[in-house]
Amino acid sequence: MNHTTAQPPDREARSPWSRYNEKAEVRVMPAGSPIEGTITIPGSKSLTNRALIIAAMAEGTSRVKGILKSDDSYWCIEALRRLGIEVELEDDTAVIAGGGGSWPVQQGELYFGAAGTIARFLPGALAAGSGIWRLTGSARLSERPLAPLLDTLSSLGADIRFDEASGRLPLTLHARGIWGGEAVMSGSTSSQFISGMILAAPYAQSPLTVRINGPVVQRDYVELTLDMMRAFGVDPKSGEDGQTIAVPAGKYTAQSIALEPDVSTCGYFWSLAALTNGRIRIDGITAGTRQPDIELLDVLEKMGCSVTRGNDFVEVRGTRQLKGGFTVSMKRWSDQTLTVAALAAFADGPITLTDAAHIRHHECDRIAAICTELTKAGIRVDEHPDGLTVYPGEPTPALLDTHDDHRMAMALSLLAVKADGIRIADPGCVSKTCPDYWERLQALGIEVQL
Repeated sequence: MNHTTAQPPDREARSPWSRYNEKAEVRVMPAGSPIEGTITIPGSKSLTNRALIIAAMAEGTSRVKGILKSDDSYWCIEALRRLGIEVELEDDTAVIAGGGGSWPVQQGELYFGAAGTIARFLPGALAAGSGIWRLTGSARLSERPLAPLLDTLSSLGADIRFDEASGRLPLTLHARGIWGGEAVMSGSTSSQFISGMILAAPYAQSPLTVRINGPVVQRDYVELTLDMMRAFGVDPKSGEDGQTIAVPAGKYTAQSIALEPDVSTCGYFWSLAALTNGRIRIDGITAGTRQPDIELLDVLEKMGCSVTRGNDFVEVRGTRQLKGGFTVSMKRWSDQTLTVAALAAFADGPITLTDAAHIRHHECDRIAAICTELTKAGIRVDEHPDGLTVYPGEPTPALLDTHDDHRMAMALSLLAVKADGIRIADPGCVSKTCPDYWERLQALGIEVQL
């Protein structure tokens, strides 16, 4: 097994919405009884930044209700404000005065924190306008690839100059509009590159067709982008094979919309019910969502849980013994790879997770990281190039590293709910998507020592 070195916390990337940055570790105590509750979850991280950027490009003032107030959305809002866009927050509603496709401020430096969505969504929107901006991000974000998007923007007339490594932050973008016509892109590393291109496409100098070369990782997220574009008045057309997207020239128009809860975050709470033979109902979500992590429900049923899919809620009831002995592809919903890996330690047979090689390039090398930490806790794991196999076991006391990755922290907390002596380093890293995660556990009756 290739063990990975823990990613040091990048405090600079934490926003004022972050909590517990001064805490070195958290200890979650095993649940003494089934965990039960009816809860709500904040809006989707993926939908939040899509909506914020499209609203900033739109004509008129939009109201986006249900935004996720996390590090990623904070840095998105700050970047938009630096571009001269007025963004006001009223609790979980953002009021955005759109620029109609131009940016009131034409020059400056924009910092993206650790947010891959901003780094993949905003450059196209900038390139379609005019101005000169230096784009920077956290140390880890600067290691993550951007070439598929930036190469495409360059082929359409954008002038991009790299400070250091080609295809990565930091860089300087000299925006002078983008041509229309046809652009060819690969989606094999991340669907976010395609989303970033089509988000900007209405403001190209003529209609733009994006032709996708080969398979797309997590194609559902491209569909989420298309849905959001349509909600703001632009109607792209996908080819029958899904490999071409034709975007008409035009402008977004301001809207008042409400965002769905973040299904990725819902997964940790449904998993608490699964592990403890409990019951967790999450209101405001339907199983018909396009968010691909909803596929976790199918795996929970395969593991023996009962799932009720209501018109405006989803409820999971756990089981006394989770079932294993199967293989599952994580290609479409890879953000839950770590979640299922944690659950698998308590199943009655090994579980193999495949088709997730791309998550090695997320906040950390997630495959290597989860294998390392499960091994520390005494769980047998086989690491594969595109996934892992987890064998049933009883976790032993250990201090586990999060690798500065919010999903690692929340997945490892699932181990602690069933096994005594599990401590988790750097609890503040959950602020990337769920700053109040530890309080939410406490509200469900779980003892959390910070």
